[in-house]
Amino acid sequence: MSDDDNSPISAREARRLFAGLKSAPALVLAVSGGPDSVALMWLAARWRRSLARGPHLTVVTIDHGLRREAPREAREVKRLAAELGLPHRTLRWRGAKPKTGLPAAAREVRYRLLAGAARAAGASHVLTAHTRDDQAETLLMRLLRGSGLAGLSAMAPLSARDGIVLARPLLDVPKSQLIATLRRAKVGFVEDPTNRDTAFTRPRLRALLPLLAAEGGDARTLARLAARLARANAAVEVLADGAERFLRLRDRGDAPQTGVLSFETSAFAALPEEVRLRLLLRAINAVGHEGPAELGKVETLMAALDQAMAAYRRARAGSRPVLKQTLAGALISLAGGRIHVAPAPARRRAGR
Repeated sequence: MSDDDNSPISAREARRLFAGLKSAPALVLAVSGGPDSVALMWLAARWRRSLARGPHLTVVTIDHGLRREAPREAREVKRLAAELGLPHRTLRWRGAKPKTGLPAAAREVRYRLLAGAARAAGASHVLTAHTRDDQAETLLMRLLRGSGLAGLSAMAPLSARDGIVLARPLLDVPKSQLIATLRRAKVGFVEDPTNRDTAFTRPRLRALLPLLAAEGGDARTLARLAARLARANAAVEVLADGAERFLRLRDRGDAPQTGVLSFETSAFAALPEEVRLRLLLRAINAVGHEGPAELGKVETLMAALDQAMAAYRRARAGSRPVLKQTLAGALISLAGGRIHVAPAPARRRAGR
């Protein structure tokens, strides 16, 4: 860890972190009361005060209803926000909580509530306090799950969700620097005990980071790897865009059936495997009605499709379908020298 990782963030550095958000009409700050999000609020407030004109800031705290301390922590965030001259709202996750997959469910609810708060405030962005440490943990989690290139890119500085832009201005800032900033300013914060609960994956990986750092795999190195993978992923996406246009141009004389996507097998087969996978994934997600397709399942389908295309070329099977599978609410078939991706028939309900 360099000395800079333990130094407070200066006013000049804060202006650089938030510079791209200056023209936004309004911003929502997601603040839980922990050191990262409190530092986000404190830095954003100081940055906003330095501007003659700038976005309106609103602080939002999400109470998931999972810890008894949460209401008190939300009140403390409200108190600090008031000291900084910022309005504050607490939004609560009401209703039953799932017995499994709780972190993922809580995350989905949190972003849904934050997006709603942004729309109510006329805000274009929701700012979260994800740090370089969070980026390293996210990369490790996705690596262990066998994610593809897009997943290993980890979190982006800007991403769209529910019609709102999620901004992560602290994504290249170490957590230690945020804590140093708050200590210099004599601003208090709370520590969420679930961040150390090894019943969850992220805290277990967090405990491994010092061991990885001793081998050269510190948060800075892992975050740099995620950034490099994001660059590579963006390049492959450009190739996939070009391949998609190329296939459409070849089909210019063939009007596709409404609601059906179609590729000529010979042109499709000539593309690099990663590009073919992405085009197939895009098509399935575009016409399917059962949510995003899993990459592993698309890879399995792609292997079956490759075998079917090879068999088709050998047998000259004419227009008779030689492959027909469903995935994520899409029906994928190979017939007449073309791959067709169409909405799958709705599943029959049990007992009917």
